[in-house]
Amino acid sequence: MNSERKSVGRRRKEVSFPAPVGKSELPADYAALLGEIKDRIRSERLQVVLAANAAAILLYWDIGKRILERQDKESWGAKVIDRLSHDLREVFPAMRGFSPRNPKYMRTFAAAWPDRRFVQQVAAQIPWFHNCVLLDKARDPQTRLWYAEKACEYGWSRIASRRPNGNSGH
Repeated sequence: MNSERKSVGRRRKEVSFPAPVGKSELPADYAALLGEIKDRIRSERLQVVLAANAAAILLYWDIGKRILERQDKESWGAKVIDRLSHDLREVFPAMRGFSPRNPKYMRTFAAAWPDRRFVQQVAAQIPWFHNCVLLDKARDPQTRLWYAEKACEYGWSRIASRRPNGNSGH
């Protein structure tokens, strides 16, 4: 058997780009291993997305809480929040979520859910957009809580069209 591996592209002594072996040369259990690894990657990618979402929601809640505190102490108005939005977008140009409207949602979000533990347990388990929809559509805290819990429980991708009685509202 030839021990020299085939390579693709240019080749140097210290670097080569090995060509994959043909499918007929693979061990019999290769497909099962590949399937297991692909499943694991998909699962871990989902966990990373969920963790990043939860961290972003908590960050937004913290920003909203700080805005609320400043409004109470120093009578901050919308102009200060707009300036904050501008400055944050300037410092973090690649980061989304600092449009002029979003810090106002953050403030409303922190006011609607004053308990950070609740935010961690329920609100951080659904996407930020879902939380914004709940703030706009469900004024009553119990209704908002019901939708947030059901969105978590059933993995709803759209909560705006759901109704507490289970009907879709269409």
